Amino acid sequence: MSIKLRDLIRSVRSCKTAAEERAVIAKECAAIRGVFKENDVTYRHRNIAKLLFIHMLGYPTHFGQMECLKLIAATSYPEKRIGYLGLTLLMDEKQEVLMLVTNSLKNDLGSKNQFITGLALCSVGNVASAEMSRDLAPEVEKLLSNHSAYIRKKACLCSIRIIKKVPELVDNFVEEAVRLLKDRHHGVLIGAMQLLLSMCEVNPEVVVTLQSKSNVVPDLVRILKSLILSGFTPDHDVSGTTDPFLQVKTLRLLRMMGTGNQTASDQMADILAQVATNVEGNKNASNAILYECVQTIMGVQSMGGLRVLAINILGRFLSNRDNNIRYVALNMLAKVVAVDTQAVQRHRNTIVDCVK
Repeated sequence: MSIKLRDLIRSVRSCKTAAEERAVIAKECAAIRGVFKENDVTYRHRNIAKLLFIHMLGYPTHFGQMECLKLIAATSYPEKRIGYLGLTLLMDEKQEVLMLVTNSLKNDLGSKNQFITGLALCSVGNVASAEMSRDLAPEVEKLLSNHSAYIRKKACLCSIRIIKKVPELVDNFVEEAVRLLKDRHHGVLIGAMQLLLSMCEVNPEVVVTLQSKSNVVPDLVRILKSLILSGFTPDHDVSGTTDPFLQVKTLRLLRMMGTGNQTASDQMADILAQVATNVEGNKNASNAILYECVQTIMGVQSMGGLRVLAINILGRFLSNRDNNIRYVALNMLAKVVAVDTQAVQRHRNTIVDCVK
C-alpha cells in the first residue's frame, strides 16, 4: 500500500543524495501504479495528489492522466478539485486524452454548485484546445451573465482562451463583454476589460465595432471617475491608491477607443486631465497609473494642453531616483518627441542630467 502525501514529502526531504531521492520516488510510483491497476477508488484522490508532488520534482507522471479523468467524473467536490488540478498540471492541449474530458467539462459548466463550475472554467481557461474551445464556447458564453460574480469573473478569463484559440468566435462574446462594463464587482470589471482588450488584439475590427457603440466610452469614463474620486476602500486599496489594476486596464481600453476617433477622445479628455492632476506619483502603484495615463493621452486625439500635462509627468519621472522609472520616462519621451518637440525641449536639461 502507498504512503500518505505528508509521509512522501518527509521521505523526499530526508534524502541526502539525488540517487536516494530517485529510489524513493521510483518505489512510490510503483506502489501507485499497483493501486491504479487494482482500480481501487478509496485513495485515488490521495494518489493523484502525490503524483502532482512528484510531477513538481520533475519526474514523469503520465500514467496518472486517466485517473485524473476518473476523479473529474466523480460527484463529490473534493475529488473533482484534485482531478481538475491534475488535469491542468499533468496535461496540456496537445494530449489526445484531453478530448475524453469534454463531456465532463460540459456537465460541470452547467452545475448548480458554483465552485464546481469554477473548477471547470479554470481548466478550460488553462488547457482548452481549439476543438474543445469550439465545443464549450456556448456554455461559457451563458456563464458571462451568471448571477454569481465569482462565475462571471472566471467566465471572462476563460473566454479569453477561447477567442485566442478560435478567433472566429470573437463576435459571439462582444455584446456580453460590453454589458459587463456596467457590473459593480471589480474582479468582473477587470476580467471584462481584459476580454475586450484581447478581442481587439485578436480581431482589429472589434475596435471599430466598440467605437460605434455609444455607451462604451461613457461607461469607461464613469468607472475611472468613481475610482479617482472615491475615498479609502480597504478591499481595493494598494499603497493608498484605489484598485490601480482596474485603473490601468480602463486607461488601456480608453486608449484603444480614442485612437483615430476624435469624438471618443473629446469624451475622455476631462477624466484624463483629472487622473494626470489628482494621482500623486509617490508610490509604484500611482506611478503605473500616471504612466498609463501618459500613454493614453499621447495615443488618442488629445489637445495640446493635455499633451503638455503628460510630458510634464514624464519630466517628474526623470527626476525620480528610481532608474526603472527614469528609463520608462526616457523611452516614452523618445516616442513623444516626434509629436510635440517643443514640450519635450523644456525638459532638455533634465534629460542631459540622466546621461551624466
